[in-house]
Amino acid sequence: MNYIMIKRKHLTFLFLLLVTVFSLAQTAQEKTIISVNLNKEIGKMDPVWAWFGYDEPNYTYMKDGKKLLSELSALSPVPVYVRTHNLLTSGDGTPALKWGSSNAYTEDANGNPVYDWTIIDKIFDTYVERRMKPLVEMGFMPEALSSKPQPYRHNWKPGDPYDDIYTGWRYPPKDYDKWGELILQWVRHSVERYGRAEVESWYWELWNEPDAKYWGGTVEEYCKLYDYSANAVKKALSTARVGGPHITGPANANAAKFLTEFLIHCESGKNYATGGTGTPLDFIAFHAKGAPRFVDNIVRMNMGTQLRQIARGFEIVASNQKIKNLPIIIGECDPEGCAACGMTNYPQNGYRNGTMYSSYTVSSFAKIYDIALYYKVNLLGVVSWSFEFEDQPWFHGFRDLATNGVDKPVLNVFRMFGMMGSTRVEAKSSAGFTWKNVIDSGVRGTKPDINTIASKSKNETTVMLWNYHDDDRTSPDAAVELSVNGIPAKRVQISQYLIDKDHSNSYELWKKMGSPQDPTSGQYKELETAGQLQMVDSYDKEKVKNGKLSIKTMLPRQGVKLLIVKW
Repeated sequence: MNYIMIKRKHLTFLFLLLVTVFSLAQTAQEKTIISVNLNKEIGKMDPVWAWFGYDEPNYTYMKDGKKLLSELSALSPVPVYVRTHNLLTSGDGTPALKWGSSNAYTEDANGNPVYDWTIIDKIFDTYVERRMKPLVEMGFMPEALSSKPQPYRHNWKPGDPYDDIYTGWRYPPKDYDKWGELILQWVRHSVERYGRAEVESWYWELWNEPDAKYWGGTVEEYCKLYDYSANAVKKALSTARVGGPHITGPANANAAKFLTEFLIHCESGKNYATGGTGTPLDFIAFHAKGAPRFVDNIVRMNMGTQLRQIARGFEIVASNQKIKNLPIIIGECDPEGCAACGMTNYPQNGYRNGTMYSSYTVSSFAKIYDIALYYKVNLLGVVSWSFEFEDQPWFHGFRDLATNGVDKPVLNVFRMFGMMGSTRVEAKSSAGFTWKNVIDSGVRGTKPDINTIASKSKNETTVMLWNYHDDDRTSPDAAVELSVNGIPAKRVQISQYLIDKDHSNSYELWKKMGSPQDPTSGQYKELETAGQLQMVDSYDKEKVKNGKLSIKTMLPRQGVKLLIVKW
């Protein structure tokens, strides 16, 4: 009997031991190993993310617009570039969704041009006062110049057919000379108001997505309008920079065909404005969008669609020896297409309020850096088509950086990018997805993209970590073991910042408050504070062994963490 009891005890102990060993092995297997090598530089960490855009230009100088622009300027170590539609659209300046106007051009009773820069000056003054730079979009067509002006003003709202926005502003001019003179006067006025050196730092581009319904003419008519526009810009300021064509995603056959024909025209086509051959092209621009869906009552993102557009655009430019070194601007780069389409009518847009948007943003931007490195192109800017919508419901699901003056979690990703160093260094993850992986199969199944991007500057390194998945489902936190190699010091200071459900997240706090549409002044202040980037840990004089720093940390699903190591 004693023998049997002892045997049972041994078997029980052995069973528990095996369970423990298996559990430890499983835990070890589930850990993500991330290593950073400061001695291996892989290129510049250019602030390509410091570019933003929106449809509604009149929001620029409104209360919350000014507040957000000030925040965007403050978070970036370099001047932020801003692109907006409707700068030349006719109207009284009243803002609305997918609409804006300046009334810069009208005509008198005899058909003579009348220029009025009042509203455009309000827009550009707001930028320049904050040391921001316009990516000037020359468009859309003033009513008095449109070859098909009526109907002109649209009144689109979410839920309406999207095609309702395409009215008289989208057509070619009835007089190309008058259009050219309008651009000439605009550039000259800008130089007079802001100075030659300031305007030389801007970029000028024609129209938006001319391969789609935003343009009511042909490819040839767009090239003709570009000739007149570029000639006018250079005539007013020979050192100004002009480019295009801001097509939709170049992985689409029609967009790629448009881009190719445009590039051929710029190189060797007849210049409609001068009669010569070719036309100036100082940068190339195209767009890239993802394609989220609402599946089984959850949002499922599709980053692969967006990255595929980018890779194809880079490939087209890199394959042309004459233009491969020109700067590239991804003029709109987003998880999907319509910023003003809220989640009420489009449930897939529910990702925009919380941490899925922030984790998607950092994961996609890191991969865009990698794609540019792979194709060896000169990536200048990546425009996030996300701003704010004045006087709209709180957290309505618009693709914006702030709601009613309160920052959303995604804005804190750009704050993190603003703290990154100027030189990118090697960083590897045992659970990371490459851009090719994402294009091939997305971030699906059981495995998330637990990944990193790292940089360094003098006496400092910055490491950004994220735990991203295409499906908006909860999951246990990921255990991460991080090693930073090549630190020339024995002790360091470490600061950690976090975006997750409980940190740097005004949306979750707003829901806990009961989702108020009219917060009290006290609630508003709490929401403002919650919308800022939050530091969660700070260590002083952490030990470094043989140039290596080891850190263990936990990373929530859809969470983003920034570590700053100083010595």
